Amino acid sequence: MKEDSRQKKVVFVDEKVKTDFESLKSGKSENLHLYEFIDRAFDDLKNNPCSGIKIPKSLWPKEYIKKYGIKNLWKYDLPNGWRLIYTIKGNEVEVISIILEWFNHKDYCKKFNYKSN
Repeated sequence: MKEDSRQKKVVFVDEKVKTDFESLKSGKSENLHLYEFIDRAFDDLKNNPCSGIKIPKSLWPKEYIKKYGIKNLWKYDLPNGWRLIYTIKGNEVEVISIILEWFNHKDYCKKFNYKSN
């Protein structure tokens, strides 16, 4: 299989998500841990944008389709039940993982209409 030579990067969908991420750094220790988990996930996504799990289209929140016009949706499992949600865009030159948001397990289940036990 041929190596993908396109440049890979991770960006935030908007300034609010970026600010929320940066604010984790100066929060309580659990927020700092979450910041570190997400930051580590960014390294994985820069290496392989498909390192998450593709979410079936039937499960996509309509809000994502309306607000962001997504064509694909992925989740990256973080430690302690957290989930990082992103979409991928690309062309011949680059592949961009666009971070939409992150959730704890309970909020993730609610957003994606999963029944939690």
